[in-house]
This record gives sequence, C-alpha cells and structure tokens, in this order.
Amino acid sequence: MQYKYEIIIFWSIEDDCFVAEVPELKGCMADGKTYFEALENVHIVIHEWIETAKEFGRPIPEPKGKLHYA
Repeated sequence: MQYKYEIIIFWSIEDDCFVAEVPELKGCMADGKTYFEALENVHIVIHEWIETAKEFGRPIPEPKGKLHYA
C-alpha cells in the first residue's frame, strides 16, 4: 500500500544514520544506514502505525500533502 504522508529525511550526526519522520503521525519515524534504507523502513513503520491506530480505535489523520514550517 502506498501512503501519501509527507516524509522528512535528514542525517543525524548523533545517531550516525539517516532518520525519516512523518510529522502528521505523532511519533512515527525510522532510521537507516542509507537514505533509501530509512525511506524503506519508514514505509513499514507508517503501515504499523496505522494498523495500531485502527486496533485501538484511534483517529488516523488524512494526509495533507506538503506541510509548511516557519
């Protein structure tokens, strides 16, 4: 399944890896040794985040597309 949530990927000096986070899904993030590994891992975590939310009857935010930051 393809999700349409915004994903932000950045290099973490502290963790020595790429970190991918999904701002619209609180706490949803993954990491990887490469950019593409982090991206692949975060897609797995998005699926798990949504499945867990469904299991507990929690709301699942609709993807808003590009978010704006100040």
